[in-house]
Amino acid sequence: MHPIFGYGIFAVVLFLIFQFMFSISAIPMDWIDSIFLNFSQYLQGILPEGIFTDLLTQGIVPGIGGVLVFVPQIAILFFFIGVLEETGYMTRVVFIMDRLVRPFGLNGRSVVPLVSSAACAIPAILSTRVIGNPKERLITILVSPLISCSARIPVFVLLIYLVIPNTYMYGFIGLQGTVLFAMYALGVIGALFVAMVMNKFIRSKEKSFLLLELPEYRWPRWKNILLHLKEKVQAFVFDAGKIILAISIVLWAFAAFPKINEEQVAQGKTQIEESYLGQAGKSIAPVFAPLGYDWKMTVSLLTSFAAREVFVGTMATLYSAGENFEEDESLLQRMREDVNLQTGKPAYSLASGLSLMVFYVFAMQCMATFAAVKRETKSWKWPLIQMGYMGFMAYTLALLTFNLFS
Repeated sequence: MHPIFGYGIFAVVLFLIFQFMFSISAIPMDWIDSIFLNFSQYLQGILPEGIFTDLLTQGIVPGIGGVLVFVPQIAILFFFIGVLEETGYMTRVVFIMDRLVRPFGLNGRSVVPLVSSAACAIPAILSTRVIGNPKERLITILVSPLISCSARIPVFVLLIYLVIPNTYMYGFIGLQGTVLFAMYALGVIGALFVAMVMNKFIRSKEKSFLLLELPEYRWPRWKNILLHLKEKVQAFVFDAGKIILAISIVLWAFAAFPKINEEQVAQGKTQIEESYLGQAGKSIAPVFAPLGYDWKMTVSLLTSFAAREVFVGTMATLYSAGENFEEDESLLQRMREDVNLQTGKPAYSLASGLSLMVFYVFAMQCMATFAAVKRETKSWKWPLIQMGYMGFMAYTLALLTFNLFS
C-alpha cells in the first residue's frame, strides 16, 4: 500500500504471473496437442474414407483440441487471481489504484470491474452497479472490454508461440511471457487513455469518494480457490467450447466443398483455397491486407466476432481441412510453414503476428459483451460508440504495428 512502491509491487506480481503461465503450461499444452493429433491420425487410419471421417478428423477433433489445449494457461491465470483475492491483496490493489485512476474519470471501485475483465468483460460490466457516480460507471462500462479477457489468452498464446522465440533475457526473464504481459499492459494503457478522453466529453456535477474496509492478510483457503478454478475452467470449456465446436463444424463444411478435381490439383491448387470458405476469405482479404493478414487470418477475424476464442478453433479447422495427417505436424507447425500467397513470404512473421495481437487487444469482437453494454446502459447509442471506437483503434494501431516491425 506504499504510495510509490505499491504500484511497483503490483506490476511485479502481474509480471511474475505471466512468466509462470508460459513456463509451467508448455508441457501440458504440448501433451494435449499431441493427444488430439494422434487421435485424428488414429481415426483416419481405422475409419473408411468419406465425408463423415473428414468431419471427425478435420472438423470436430481439431475443434475440441483447439479449446482444451489452452486450459492449462487459463487454469494457471485463475489460480493466481484466486490466491490474490483470498489473501486480501486484491482489496489493497483497489485502494492504491484509486489515486491513480481518478484523473482519468474513474475511482477505486472501477478497478474491481477492470480487474474482473481479465476473466470476462460481461460480469465486469454487471459489477459496475456498485459505482454510485453515473459518469464513472458509464466510463468504466465503456473501457472494461479493453482489458484483455481470458478469451484472448488462446489467441495471444497461439500467436506468441508462432512468432516470438522461446528465449530468456538475463537468463531468467522469458521473452514469451514478457510479450503476453505487454499485451495486457497495452490494453490497460488503452483503457486509461479512452477513459481520459471520455472524461472530457461526458459531463457530470457529481463528486465521488471511496470508502473501503481492508481485510486482514490471511492464508488462502485452498478449497475456495479450487472451487473458483473449477467454475472458471468449466465455463471456458463448455460455454466457449460449444460455440467453437459449432463454428468449427460449419467452417469445415464451407472448407470441404466444392471438391476440387484432378485437373485443379495438377495446376497446384488446394482444396482449402478453392473452397467456399477460401473464396469468401479472398474476396474480403484486401480490407485487412495492409495489416499483413492473408485470407485465412481474415476468415478467422470475421468468425471470432461471435467470440474472440473462436479464432483458434477457426485456425484449427482451416489448417486441418484437406489434411491427410500422414505427416506428424501439429497446428503450430502447419501455421509456421504457411506462406502468404500475395507476398510469397511466411504468413506469420513477427510483424503480422504482433499486428494481429494488437488488433485483438483493442477490437470488440464479442457479441455477448455488446449485448451486456446495451442492457446496462439501456441504449443502443453507447454500445455502438464502443464498437466504433474500439474497431478504429484496433485497425489503426494494428496497421501502425505492422509497418513498425516490417
